[in-house]
Amino acid sequence: MFKKKNTTEQGLKIIIVGCGQVGQTLIAQLIKEGHDITLIDHDPQIIQEMTNLYDVMGVVGNGASYSVQKEAGIKGSDLIIAVTDSDELNLLCCTVAKRVGNCSAIARVRTPDYSKEAGYLRDQLGLAMIINPELEAAKEASRILYLPTALEVSTFAHGQAEMIKIKVPDGNELDGMTIMDLGKALGKDIADNVLICAVEREGDIQIPSGNFRIQKGDLISFVASRATVKIFLEKIGFNTHAVKNTMIIGGSRSAYYLATLLLNMGISVKIIESDQKRCEELSILLPKAIIINGDGTNEELLKEEGIEFADSFVPLTGIDEENILLTLHAKRVSQAKAITKISRITFRNVVDSLDLGSVIYPKFITSEAIIAYVRAKKNSTNSNIETLYHMFDSRVEAIEFRVESESKVTNIPLMDLNLKKGLLISFINRNGSIIIPSGQDSIQVGDTVMIVTTHTGFNTIQDILN
Repeated sequence: MFKKKNTTEQGLKIIIVGCGQVGQTLIAQLIKEGHDITLIDHDPQIIQEMTNLYDVMGVVGNGASYSVQKEAGIKGSDLIIAVTDSDELNLLCCTVAKRVGNCSAIARVRTPDYSKEAGYLRDQLGLAMIINPELEAAKEASRILYLPTALEVSTFAHGQAEMIKIKVPDGNELDGMTIMDLGKALGKDIADNVLICAVEREGDIQIPSGNFRIQKGDLISFVASRATVKIFLEKIGFNTHAVKNTMIIGGSRSAYYLATLLLNMGISVKIIESDQKRCEELSILLPKAIIINGDGTNEELLKEEGIEFADSFVPLTGIDEENILLTLHAKRVSQAKAITKISRITFRNVVDSLDLGSVIYPKFITSEAIIAYVRAKKNSTNSNIETLYHMFDSRVEAIEFRVESESKVTNIPLMDLNLKKGLLISFINRNGSIIIPSGQDSIQVGDTVMIVTTHTGFNTIQDILN
């Protein structure tokens, strides 16, 4: 066992099995939030690196082994998170932990066969969560392709509300308009149901007030009910039609999940995959898709298969550098909406400086879901976290709380609450109805409430107060 430098008095005792990219992302975030972390990995070098880099304890061994889990302190732990490369090992780790300790368990499961049975496995094994990063990334990509002018599409309130990120183009009517002028320009019916909740301008993030003046080039995130999103975008001159076809490079599990979702939406799909055996498998799994056996990084093949006329283009090769180059090529030779999947978290500034359009990081999608659960588990006396998204390189958080009992924030007009600065109450979901709140509105027991804030680490709705 590698020794931990200090132990934290607060936070949960969490064991993470697997120190790959997702594991390392979780470690960095959970340490920042004050939790006591113990790592298990079979590679002593990785454990040594992590214990040198972070204030954590490390155990070398098989995470599904009773003796290894016992050495890691499973009997006194609150949560075990298994994120190794093996679905079976992750499920076994959680099963052993549930039998040995009195802790919650989260498993990463990526195989399509298991994903179809996720609910059954979760219930039968007593797991708190089963998460599939490839499937969640595919869902995010499909939402963007349904609304291709958006850079990002995040859902809240079980799909009833959406947060959309767009870039204000030159000549758009939002250029030069203040937030308070939106009502006059767009009409009260639209303005009362849309809230601009965060703006990035030249690297600076702002939670805008009514006097904030929008400029071309701004990256704007706004919240609206799903029914209002398209109306608002059409009103400000954005195309809201879903793409008609998609070219996917690579036949990975991510490609399978995305193709399945798109075909169900009525979008035609063409997949280019170099491995002939995988092509045969995909042709059986996806009989409505066009499967091409060839090198998707070959310019001539891409041209032959119609990249110049594709509505959308999604490289899923498994190699970040190839995905980036393919996206840049597609943007040069076509008008296709491009989505780039990136697995690693290094060189984020370089990636952000490139004109890649929409970028998806599956590991962040995974870590956000887990962190939302951890925060809710840590402090769930008055509210639980339903949804958590990190925005603008984790400088802003969007959190949806479920209000379960009365507290200092309930039954009081929002104008009378002493809210922290750098925070916006974006919507209230009351019995399935999305309310963009005014100062006269109040939070009620049973609501879910979404906030956007430049603060981090909120665990409960009461954290919005000074």
